[in-house]
Amino acid sequence: MEQYKLLLFDLDGTLLRSDKTISSGTLQVLQKCRRNGILIGVSTSRSEQNALSFINDLQPDILITSGGALVKYRHAYIYKAEFSKEETRQMIAAARKVCGIDCEITIDTVDSHYWNYKTDPKKQDKSWGDSIYTDFVDFDKSALKMCVEIFDDRQAVQLQERLPDCDCIRFSDGYWYKFTKKTATKEHAIAKICAACEIEEEEIIAFGDDYADIGMLQLCGKGIAMGNAIEEVKASADLVIGSNDEEGIADFLDCYFFVN
Repeated sequence: MEQYKLLLFDLDGTLLRSDKTISSGTLQVLQKCRRNGILIGVSTSRSEQNALSFINDLQPDILITSGGALVKYRHAYIYKAEFSKEETRQMIAAARKVCGIDCEITIDTVDSHYWNYKTDPKKQDKSWGDSIYTDFVDFDKSALKMCVEIFDDRQAVQLQERLPDCDCIRFSDGYWYKFTKKTATKEHAIAKICAACEIEEEEIIAFGDDYADIGMLQLCGKGIAMGNAIEEVKASADLVIGSNDEEGIADFLDCYFFVN
């Protein structure tokens, strides 16, 4: 156990089951790990406020949100990668020029999540967090992250070319692409955490299931793919465990740390 000092989890498809809850078995083994001196962290593309609505019982020591654009250790922010208000307006304009004026866009700020949704997201998924509706006309906020729904791969490539200073990753469960600062990645956030906590990347076990998790799994001492992960993540991991709807995480941690 002394070899590892931090357990770092993606949320959707990893720590959260399909119903967006954490199993009682997983919570129990994580509490057991914490009592043994291991830090518990979450690394997600969700905004901070949105993520917190799912992990109230967990109370993580480390919180990486908006794909790495915002990093919190204990109760203090240690890293923030924001676009200026003008940069944010330019990104929105570029998305609309390439993908159409009616394309759906979300923006994470430090405090809120904005969306020009056509259908109220809570009508599609009751577990979805609060979003502030906006038409993005005269939007005057600094963004941590922009996501754009893009159905045409050629448009996705074109938008990436228009935003060369952004890190872009597609989510596998739809047609959404995230755009953050080049330095706003899960991997870069881990470097900030290591410096703050005085630990090494080799002392972290990371868990994930989607494209945005690949770099994180490769960087850390042990990279764990969920059984429901996409094939690219499984190929990048050191180990594949049970799915998020099984007790994959709980079974692995219990066996790895506590079974003699």
